Amino acid sequence: MLRAMETVPRPILVAAIIITAWMLTRLTGLVIRRVVRRLADRAVRLEAGPWRVRSTRGEDESTTVREQRRRQRIDAASRVLNHLVSVVVWIVTLIVVFHVLEVDAAFFLSSAGFLGAAMAIGGQHKVNDYLTGLLVHFEDRYGAGDLIECETVNGTKVRGVVDHIGLFSTRLRDDESAVHLPNHALAHVRNLSQDPSATKIRVRVNERIDEERVVTSLRDLAGGPGLTEVILLGDIETHQESTGEIEIDISTHRPLNHRERSRLERGVERSLIDSTS
Repeated sequence: MLRAMETVPRPILVAAIIITAWMLTRLTGLVIRRVVRRLADRAVRLEAGPWRVRSTRGEDESTTVREQRRRQRIDAASRVLNHLVSVVVWIVTLIVVFHVLEVDAAFFLSSAGFLGAAMAIGGQHKVNDYLTGLLVHFEDRYGAGDLIECETVNGTKVRGVVDHIGLFSTRLRDDESAVHLPNHALAHVRNLSQDPSATKIRVRVNERIDEERVVTSLRDLAGGPGLTEVILLGDIETHQESTGEIEIDISTHRPLNHRERSRLERGVERSLIDSTS
């Protein structure tokens, strides 16, 4: 096979290598997008992973808006992974092309190092925009259709509805026009569309219990070991029933999963037992 390749003219061989690399990057892009979408669907069904960690929006949030936000997050994750794979593929392709052309790659690599340093200094804001855009997508700070208030790095306050979130900029729309802001310029953001997530938990008790003790125990558990991501918002309402249970209404910054609800219930029950013994 090597002898057969030696008979092929070098320009044709280089062109074949470049075309193969281009096709490989396109194919990996499609595969990565499908894999990320399936992982996202699975995480949503299992209530696990970063795809479930999001605050609920207002009751008028439409299915179209939720799906648009979800597609943007999937697209962002897919593009990041595809960029990383593409960089590796093209670096390997460049090395192979140098080898085929019998060119010393040391000079070009050293020149690329100086060029890369210059580009890094000149494009540091773009890098900040890129990283901030990734965090916005993965943490779901805000999404398409959310009403937000933000303060830019120079102190200007902007209020509008999120129209699109890119990896480098965010587009807001108000009553007058659309505003394009680089992601790194959004120093402080208030999402006015996020609602606290309401959750009901039930605690079994053997006797009439002071409801204030239940509230105190619950607040002590939130943010503690195993529940560090649980943040209680607002007041806690309790309803003691004649069936030997206390129904507790709490509001959190995001929906609780089954494990967190169980930990809260068992923790409150143990705390009440210890206090009465």
